[in-house]
Amino acid sequence: MSAVRITLEDLFNLPASEIVNPDNYKAVSKISIDSRKIDKGSLFIAIKGERFDGHNFVREVIKNGASAVVIERKKYSQFRDLDIPVILVDKTVDALGGLAKVWRSKLNAKVVSITGSAGKTTTKDIIGTLLSEKYKTKKTSGNNNNHIGVPLTILSADKNDEVLVLEHGTNHFGEIDYTANIAQPDYALITNIGTSHLAFLKNKRGVLKEKKSLFDVTAKRDGTLLINEDDNLLKNVYPDYKNRVTFGSEQTADIKGKILSYSEDGKPFVELRYKGKTIKAHFNLYGEQNFKNFLAAASVAFKLGLNEKEILGGMKKLSSPDKRLNVSEYSDFLLIDDTYNANPESMKSSLELLGKINLFTKKIAILGDMLELGNSELLYHKGLASVIKKNRINTVYTIGNRMKVLNEELVREGIECKHFLQRDTLSEFIRKNDLSGSAILVKGSRGMRMEEFAIIIREKK
Repeated sequence: MSAVRITLEDLFNLPASEIVNPDNYKAVSKISIDSRKIDKGSLFIAIKGERFDGHNFVREVIKNGASAVVIERKKYSQFRDLDIPVILVDKTVDALGGLAKVWRSKLNAKVVSITGSAGKTTTKDIIGTLLSEKYKTKKTSGNNNNHIGVPLTILSADKNDEVLVLEHGTNHFGEIDYTANIAQPDYALITNIGTSHLAFLKNKRGVLKEKKSLFDVTAKRDGTLLINEDDNLLKNVYPDYKNRVTFGSEQTADIKGKILSYSEDGKPFVELRYKGKTIKAHFNLYGEQNFKNFLAAASVAFKLGLNEKEILGGMKKLSSPDKRLNVSEYSDFLLIDDTYNANPESMKSSLELLGKINLFTKKIAILGDMLELGNSELLYHKGLASVIKKNRINTVYTIGNRMKVLNEELVREGIECKHFLQRDTLSEFIRKNDLSGSAILVKGSRGMRMEEFAIIIREKK
């Protein structure tokens, strides 16, 4: 492996840094914030987290082979006796970001950065799978996409990597600008602008402002912007930018895609068109939203030079991330586990998938609250009733203070429904109720822990 190294000069260039015992420093090719994962000769950055303070493990990591440590200046009185290089900074979290930015500048890899209100983790994983057909690719693990996760992903790459795929998350203004400036993307993709995190980002214009930071940073370095032509807010950003590539279902898009038909179990048969070439294939992920995620990912793959054989090869290897539209078919029922998170757009998409599955005539939705939607949260929950009615979903079980509004609306619409005030009551109801002959969707925001109800359903198989 060709190693990236952090030199003494790199450390001196950190803002307001001071180095104790600099003569003992040797360039490092490993950086860690986890005291349990220290390689000999590595640099340890002592980060204070929610549960642990890395400063409490400094002496332990030195015993385990760390050759230098980065600590906050205010903590130095505890470590004056150390004879290894000690780098003093105001905030170690900022030092992590600063060193990741230096590391990125020494990589040979092209950086692909992704954000969006929905689908960014799935899209990131699809991009990683497709690009691995042609390139040595590294990507964000899970949804490790914040001010800590993005730098750590960059620091995991080496000079042999050809593409680095990064996911950027946010729930407050300024977070994407921070991580994008560390990543310095060559390609930037925003999946969509939706209603996630409205409690902090106020409205969809606020979401656009925050997400667009990824484009702004990329454009400053003449990178390529992948624009979702189907998103009314995104289609008009950077209209005159020379490195602008569009994707979507519209004829005006550079890369076009559509679903031609659905199988009985809800899987789509799809078409892609780019530069006069057409690809038609069975798509092994469920739901229209997953195809939209794939179309976004394919636009990156086409732009990076993948051919039809490589695209089709990657398609066959796709799988849904855990708790994101995971469809399991059992002898007498089908379960859609989409419990990772929820917002109005993803909830609508999942309910539409439930409506398209024809293996079972009875359709049941078990829904928990959608969180962080701000002042309009009750309207968003109430609005799901029309989606449920349109997709002919027979029965809806709800839990959570916000979902009570949906339940009341469903009662008015004459749709079979039941609202539960307690988790134990819903759990016991699922255990005792006969779900045979049904397709069942379980979905809600992360804080609702809806995966626990999906586990109870699986136990009935």
